[in-house]
This record gives sequence, structure tokens and C-alpha cells, in this order.
Amino acid sequence: MTEKLQPTSMSVAQAARLLTAVGGKPVTEEMIRKDIEAGAPVNPDGTMNVIHYAAFLAKELARVN
Repeated sequence: MTEKLQPTSMSVAQAARLLTAVGGKPVTEEMIRKDIEAGAPVNPDGTMNVIHYAAFLAKELARVN
């Protein structure tokens, strides 16, 4: 049985696996948790919307560059 993914409500572990699979570089739970500590958005139940997370990362990248 395959796990059904909800892009608007993913655990940190699910997000790490998805981003690793589609990004070509390893993304760890620790990396995501550090981003959360730095202000990455999370849902009230602690899950992540990976679309909002991607927007956060793009904003951070633009700020640094």
C-alpha cells in the first residue's frame, strides 16, 4: 500500500522524503526543523504545507542574494 500525500498537510518526515525525491539532493528532517525554527510556516496541528514552505525558501533565498 502506498502512502497518500497531502501537499497542504504533511509531516516533517513526509516533506523531507518528498523534497529529497523531487529535488535530487538530500533534505533531512533536521534541515526542515531548522527552517521551522527560523520562521518557516507550519499548520496549527504541526504539519506543513509544502507549497507555503517552498515560498518561504524562495523568499529566504531572495533575501540572502
